Amino acid sequence: MEKAHTPYLDYIYLMDSLRDYASPKSKLTTMIKSGEVIKLRRGLFLDSRAEYSIKTLANKIYGPSYISFEYALSYYNLIPERVETVTCASYSKNKSRRFDTPVGSFLYKNIPRAAYPYGIARLEEGNNPFLIATREKTLCDTLSKISGVKSVKALAVSLFENLRIDREELSAINVKDVAFLAPLYRKKTVALFLQYLQKEAARA
Repeated sequence: MEKAHTPYLDYIYLMDSLRDYASPKSKLTTMIKSGEVIKLRRGLFLDSRAEYSIKTLANKIYGPSYISFEYALSYYNLIPERVETVTCASYSKNKSRRFDTPVGSFLYKNIPRAAYPYGIARLEEGNNPFLIATREKTLCDTLSKISGVKSVKALAVSLFENLRIDREELSAINVKDVAFLAPLYRKKTVALFLQYLQKEAARA
């Protein structure tokens, strides 16, 4: 098999690349056993010889999706912890989906379809593009999964004690972006987050 321009390979591409072998499927099995090709999930493979990005993989393993929640909070230094599992947002799914692969674990959580298209940034790691929520969208996604918060004061506890959000990093959040995003979730916690930011902005 010639080295592909991309390390991310689908089954159709591989079968076409191996068409000169008597049994392309058997050849692929041999390549997986040797480690030349890594099977990520059904129909998706990785060329182990090529440079790849775990963030780009997150978008390809299950979609449509973008990186968000804990992994994005860590990426933006909004929380102090390093997060190993790549957490992502998707929509129209009844439950969370998790994929444990030889190169990492990926978790996909559902958010409202109305909120999905907004606040997504396209960044690159090397020559590998990936989709990730903006800081504002990451916080809204994360807070939309928290229930039982009924006041701005309780929301602050969730932010700084439970999630351990960095206050300095939070101060750089664009309140206008959150004001646009918040109604799309129809979640009490996200609405309280906007109220919190507006109160803090009024004090500044």
